[in-house]
Amino acid sequence: MGIFHTTAQDPASHARCGVLQLAHGTVHTPVFMPVGTYGTVKGVTPRSLHDMGAQIILGNTFHLWLRPGLEVVQTFGGLHDFEQWQRPILTDSGGFQVWSLGAMRRITEEGVHFASPINGDKLFLSPEVSMQIQTTLNADVVMQLDECTPYLALEGKNKGQVITEDAAQQSMALSLRWAQRCRDAMQALGNRNALFGIVQGGMFEALREASLEGLQRLDFDGLAIGGLSVGEPKEDMRRVLAHVAPRMPANKPRYLMGVGTPEDLVEGVAQGVDMFDCVMPTRNARNGHWFTRYGDLKIRNARHRHDTGPVDPSCGCYACHGQPDAHGSSHGGFSRAYLHHLDRCGEMLGAMLASTHNLHYYLNLMQEMRQAIAQGNFATWRQRFHAERARGV
Repeated sequence: MGIFHTTAQDPASHARCGVLQLAHGTVHTPVFMPVGTYGTVKGVTPRSLHDMGAQIILGNTFHLWLRPGLEVVQTFGGLHDFEQWQRPILTDSGGFQVWSLGAMRRITEEGVHFASPINGDKLFLSPEVSMQIQTTLNADVVMQLDECTPYLALEGKNKGQVITEDAAQQSMALSLRWAQRCRDAMQALGNRNALFGIVQGGMFEALREASLEGLQRLDFDGLAIGGLSVGEPKEDMRRVLAHVAPRMPANKPRYLMGVGTPEDLVEGVAQGVDMFDCVMPTRNARNGHWFTRYGDLKIRNARHRHDTGPVDPSCGCYACHGQPDAHGSSHGGFSRAYLHHLDRCGEMLGAMLASTHNLHYYLNLMQEMRQAIAQGNFATWRQRFHAERARGV
């Protein structure tokens, strides 16, 4: 019996609701997973994440391997006790970070040789090493090590040009071979947590289908779509997504890695995606960018200097709505003028409040989609979502 089952299906699209059973709890999908690269979601406490309804968060295999190191995390029996988060955790494999190192890494059949971005030490990451790291971290969901196929060639005579189909095929085939090794390593380690494979193949539909077919033979617990949001035009991302997601096994969770904007999440759900992650809510927050039901707001703009209203009056987060008292009544949130002041002064509270708001918005967006799908009115909800976002703040 698998770890996932569908509970509702939208009749007018591929959107669906489901339940994912993991070692540290149940996750209701579609779900957004806040990113905690170094064992913390930047600027947000675990208690705040819990209170705003985060069901599962991410940890970054590559960075946690380097700092604090496996011997430290092992002392706590894994990430959950180390970072005081007792709900599920997904760890990525390190493949994306390897991709982002560029000239600092060398990829071979065995794995990736690279210099540590911290101190220059020579390091080696292979499928087997990645599985060992993620087993030590005790992630509820472990991701296979893959080569993240770039949109543009990163080296060689074609550097800076759109990657060729032949190069994408070689990259995809390597990821498939690594997928088998990850599967074998997990079994050898006795790790019974969930293992997801990653569909690669660049912008080429036929390669994506070949990757998916190969991964299905390995019978992973779930499958992810990788290699999107790597610099390609939005229309290419959505073309590949629309081709791949509905073809993925219906009885297993589907995860779109590293995507994206609120509009991307809604489009992904419409195509049948169950799981998402992205650094945008917290990264953009640190740059004064607030996501709202009525469009995006840049708090640094001078027009907010004297504005006494909240960022989003429809939002129930602490930043917009305030803290309920003992009787359940709220006494108002923070004004745009105050938030503008915090941002202009570089006060960390400004970034913390923005991060709290943005994550609350994303998590609430997913909750609204789950409810709309369950009630059979996702199409109507989707139209209203786009109309409200286009209205502007």
